[in-house]
Amino acid sequence: YIAVAIENSRLYGQQKQHTEELALLKEFNESIVESVNVGLIAVDENGRITRCNSPFEEMMGRTRDETVGKLVEDVFDKSLALNLENILGKSRWHLTEVRNAYKLHTTDKLGNSLILNVAVAPLRSVSNLQTGAIVVLENVSSRVKLEQTLQQSEKLSSIGLLAAGVAHEVNTPLTGVSSYTQMLLGMIPETDPKHALLQKMQRQTDRASNIVGNLLNFSRAGNAEEFTELDINKLLNDTLQLLEPQLRKSNCEIVKNYGDDLPAIYASGGKLQQVFTNLILNARDAMISGGTITLTTKADNTGDLVVEVSDTGEGIPEENLSKVFDPFFTTKGVGNGTGLGLAVTYGIVQEHAGTIEVQSREGRGTTFRLVFPPSHATDLRAVLN
Repeated sequence: YIAVAIENSRLYGQQKQHTEELALLKEFNESIVESVNVGLIAVDENGRITRCNSPFEEMMGRTRDETVGKLVEDVFDKSLALNLENILGKSRWHLTEVRNAYKLHTTDKLGNSLILNVAVAPLRSVSNLQTGAIVVLENVSSRVKLEQTLQQSEKLSSIGLLAAGVAHEVNTPLTGVSSYTQMLLGMIPETDPKHALLQKMQRQTDRASNIVGNLLNFSRAGNAEEFTELDINKLLNDTLQLLEPQLRKSNCEIVKNYGDDLPAIYASGGKLQQVFTNLILNARDAMISGGTITLTTKADNTGDLVVEVSDTGEGIPEENLSKVFDPFFTTKGVGNGTGLGLAVTYGIVQEHAGTIEVQSREGRGTTFRLVFPPSHATDLRAVLN
């Protein structure tokens, strides 16, 4: 009996040790699952979620209670659920290999847009029996946005070099044509039919000069000496005063939502006036029968200055949103736009260490949102250099 008791005691000790080891291993695995910066869900063979981690909750805006026990298609929006179905194929959740998909567009519970890289891998038990799958979701929204910004910057840089060369080559003969046209206008009486033709020639020459000027502005680096502290509300009012006749003629109502005690910014008044002129005139052009242009200024919670230019126009088709800042891209008719206005605007905003974004829905208007750092946080000389 003593020997049996000793053996039982030894076995009990081993069992206790194994139990403690399993508990430690489970705790270790739990900490890994919770500490990774990707969303994880475990799914059984019927597509029902059995587990999720905290990053998944944060990413999708759903608690565990709202997730565990639900079918995958009931948790994700239709777009992502359909993409997962395509990834899985006929095998559904009975996978034999890892499946991957990249840059899938979806939304969280609140409707915020997300871009995800998704991997689905078979989940096996200790005895190597498949028990479902594990889905890994990596939120790459910020990375994709940064890639797009870098691509846009590289594109603008390349176009800028080309534009500078073309503009300088064209400007010299264009100046000659304009000068000779003005001389002929002075020599020919207004009653002569040739005078009207020369006037048309002068208008087209002026238009060509304007295009060349835009090209030069697009390619020209800023000068730190032009930058001073500016009151953005005053600058917007000055811009509106210049544009008032055009806006009145187009039946555009201006609404000013100006904030008080706004942070001053370190900027070039002339260049920012060009930015707001472009945005306001674009807003006017988007409202064929007139409408409302709303100018909003405010400070965000980080202390940056925010300026928004909104219209009640036709909106921008979704397929064009990613192209609006591309040089020479325009939806206006032939002769009504060069496609350089927003490209120049983008370059000027970058020159001011700022950002510009566009939000638009067809039939509901468009908003351009500009964010500038306050003057005390900006070293424009470093930016320009």
